[in-house]
Amino acid sequence: MPRTPMLLALTLAVPMGALAGTATLLQPSQATRPGAPPPAVSVSLNDQAIAMSLSDAIYLALRDNRVIRSAYLNRIAQKFDLRVAEDRFTPKLVLSGSYLADRSTQDQYRQGTVNPQALWLTPYGTRVSLGWAYRHTQAGQAGPSWHDGADISLIQPLMRGAGEDMATAPVRLARLLEQANRLTLKATVSQTITQVITSYRALLQAQEQLRIARESLERARQLMEVNHAMIKAGRMAEFEIVQTQADVATQELAYEESRNQLDTARLALLQLLALDLHTPLVATEALKAQRVNVDAEQALAQAQASQPAYLAQLIASEQADITMKVASNDRLWDVSLIAGASQIRDRNAYAGSARAWENYAGVQVEIPLGDLGARQAQVQAEVNLRIQAIQLAQARQQLKQDVTNAVRAIDSRWRQYEIAQRARDLSRRKLSLEREKLTVGRSSNFQVLSFENDLRNVENARINALISYLNAQAELDQTLGTTLQSWDITLNG
Repeated sequence: MPRTPMLLALTLAVPMGALAGTATLLQPSQATRPGAPPPAVSVSLNDQAIAMSLSDAIYLALRDNRVIRSAYLNRIAQKFDLRVAEDRFTPKLVLSGSYLADRSTQDQYRQGTVNPQALWLTPYGTRVSLGWAYRHTQAGQAGPSWHDGADISLIQPLMRGAGEDMATAPVRLARLLEQANRLTLKATVSQTITQVITSYRALLQAQEQLRIARESLERARQLMEVNHAMIKAGRMAEFEIVQTQADVATQELAYEESRNQLDTARLALLQLLALDLHTPLVATEALKAQRVNVDAEQALAQAQASQPAYLAQLIASEQADITMKVASNDRLWDVSLIAGASQIRDRNAYAGSARAWENYAGVQVEIPLGDLGARQAQVQAEVNLRIQAIQLAQARQQLKQDVTNAVRAIDSRWRQYEIAQRARDLSRRKLSLEREKLTVGRSSNFQVLSFENDLRNVENARINALISYLNAQAELDQTLGTTLQSWDITLNG
């Protein structure tokens, strides 16, 4: 199936809505291929071979591959972590209460308390607390009494922790981490799909090598029949057939080795697809290729826009910058405006009731002296920021190198395939002519067997070159970060 793995936009369809609840959390999403039908065949354990295309293999990998499934399970916890971070500025309500029964030498009583409290942190660092307390006491001698009161307090930082940048830093870090987690998911799915592609083509390659070995064995046996006829007609010495018999044995050995390699490739693909290892799988994708022309500059621009590892390094640099600013801010004095008000009311069955209220406003200051912990955090943040700058420069250079190598490899693999194809055609023609010469006594067994060996080698070289070129396309996709787009895969997570 010809594909062009270039100039595709980065589209990660990841829903950003809040989780609906625990039931939703326990139902992880998975990658999908919009409009792609499920595999045309059902996988069973009968003796009949199961035909599978490359698209079917990718579909099954998206559904059942254990690495992909584990990655999506991790996304459940990661998305909830983001939800917790974004809930930072939502008012929190704390309910507390108690019920006590007490007996002493003077009296005995029962007491119940209720104390709800609301806490709110604003995006500017303001901390607001609103509370209400109620206490009811039933004493044997003192009689019943009631106490209730409300209070509100406000603290506005002026230095440490002040401002929107500092107050929202944890949320911004959490969102950056979420972006990095989504890139990790993309990289995991892309890498797994690339492994499935190369494993599937390894199975195709093994099937073709088995076919080549079978055809070589058949030709060797046909040559032995020709030798018998020539010996019977007196046109060949009987001892010369030993060469052909030895070649038949060699081809039988090569055939058995090809069968073993086929089973190994089949098991490797079944393992990636999480299928039963006894499944009689046969790859049916047509082995054909078309040349893909890739512009190195456009490829580098595409990689810079969609390569997960490079984008993750950009995010890490941004995280380090935010962490550095927070660490520097944590070394400032804690200077805050404070204000508050409270009202208390007491009632007693014998003493009557009383009410009191108060309010206050002012400034509170906290100056840390001799605390190296804040300085330690700042030094670590400074060092990490410098390291991230170095790693970003390294990532840029590494990306350019990887793209250059991938573009050069795809061109080189195509030229090798063309040469191998031409060599195969010429070897077939050369062997056909030599066989005709043998039948008229103008060639020898040794020469024909030598040409047979040449044909086997160039046929295998052609298959290897074709598989290498197709795999080079898949590797280019992974280097550019376009594997999912090339196969129309959407990440739902």
